[in-house]
Amino acid sequence: MTGKRALVVLAHQEKTSFSYAMKEATLEALKKKGWQVTVSDLYAMKFNPVLSRDDILGDPEDPNNFKYSPEASKAWKEGRLSKDIVEEQKKLEAADLVIFQFPVYWFGLPAILKGWFDRVLTQGFAYSMQGMYDTGNFKNKKAILSFTTGGLESMYTPAGINGDINVILWPIQQGVLHFCGFQVLEPQISYSIAHTPPEKRSMILEAWQERLGKAWEEKPISFVPNENFNLSFPGGFVLKKEVLEKESDNKYGLTVGQHLGKPLPCDNQVKGGSTRL
Repeated sequence: MTGKRALVVLAHQEKTSFSYAMKEATLEALKKKGWQVTVSDLYAMKFNPVLSRDDILGDPEDPNNFKYSPEASKAWKEGRLSKDIVEEQKKLEAADLVIFQFPVYWFGLPAILKGWFDRVLTQGFAYSMQGMYDTGNFKNKKAILSFTTGGLESMYTPAGINGDINVILWPIQQGVLHFCGFQVLEPQISYSIAHTPPEKRSMILEAWQERLGKAWEEKPISFVPNENFNLSFPGGFVLKKEVLEKESDNKYGLTVGQHLGKPLPCDNQVKGGSTRL
């Protein structure tokens, strides 16, 4: 895979953590395959996760009614974003594959990683009304969420106490990654890692490295293509009538999000493959 570039965004504060070990395994596997790899170790960098007016250099367009998103978009176009944001955007722009390595906190992202998304994925750079989902700015890039959990795998099933992992993943994989156009590959989930014996941890690391050797050829997770929606404010950005009619007899919904009031499709956010549409 000579010539490909990867960015690994690590969100764990300890070098003794399994997340750090996964990051190291990632570097070894990808470099062995000829990838150029860049790492953003957010805690080591002391990355600031809090968006503010300080992210924008110079005077805002409307200081009396400051709105972060349009102000950041204008600043991006004019080269007036803060240095730390620009540095991360350059890394992201250069990458073909982005791997996010983190522990799940409260069914979601660590605050420092959430802040990275908030500050780095600015309007204009990462998305626009014309460029989102299928037509998103990063439609030629691929992304993987690689994360650890405190709970057992069984706890994240439809009958588990924590609920279906597919539901937990939807806001991140659809609402952030796919929204910006990423082709989202299957997540790499290391369940209950604190209670996993060393020999099993070694097996997980080896399997991860083996997967990375072929990851670029994987089929991404399926989302409903843009063409199936009425993409206008009058149309409400909802599924077209003919699509709803076509789906009326199907037992399962299209995705975790577009479930149409039906049972969720099995493993919609953890398995790659084709969609019905």
